Amino acid sequence: MTTATDQGRAYGYDDLPRLMGLMTGDEKHGPAATSTLDVLWVLYDRVLRVTPEGLTDPDRDRFLLSKGHGPMAYYAVLAAKGFLPTEWLPGFGTYDSPLGHHPDRVLVPGAEIGSGSLGHGLPIAVGTALGLRAQGRTDPAVWVLIGDAELDEGSNHEAIAFAGPAGLDRLHTVVIDNSSASHALPGGIAARFEAAGWSAVTVDGRDHAALHAAFTAPHPGRPHVVVARVEPKNA
Repeated sequence: MTTATDQGRAYGYDDLPRLMGLMTGDEKHGPAATSTLDVLWVLYDRVLRVTPEGLTDPDRDRFLLSKGHGPMAYYAVLAAKGFLPTEWLPGFGTYDSPLGHHPDRVLVPGAEIGSGSLGHGLPIAVGTALGLRAQGRTDPAVWVLIGDAELDEGSNHEAIAFAGPAGLDRLHTVVIDNSSASHALPGGIAARFEAAGWSAVTVDGRDHAALHAAFTAPHPGRPHVVVARVEPKNA
């Protein structure tokens, strides 16, 4: 699929490397950004129910980028989907640009949280899912994208342990596994979530069809995690 934006220009997946190439300067965290590219595209292109026109719709899906290091792929996808002008991209990381080295929810259209500090996104997503449930809103899905290194942080394990027994079936987590974690998890990443009552699947993080199938797999009564394996960061 493609999306029309900027005077009718249509952008698709093949345009993303060029859009990312518009963002220059220091502290790009290129590997961290490119590891998320395919996951972000499949979510925004085929899964998330959110549009540039519906950013305040209370029944929109919520996407939380916890893996806030290297947000170039996120900005490129948001630009391709019309959430922000492509003219903003070359200013990435400059003093007066809204596109900082970590996304700012006040400045970036479509960003639900400010991120970059490891271990915050999943707990916030749990709180968001609980809040929507308390409001009686059962349609919005909550999605959070985290990196495998974030699982070194205890706050994530508290969120995992809570969400399963709470039956937060509108909560979805995508873990980008690029072999960055410092501490191994017995049985692998998916096993940690399954032990807490989550639905879990591990897929090739570059395979769009496999990602879409994993993202849309039914998981009644349970939160869902997709572990997206990509090439090691230092490969």
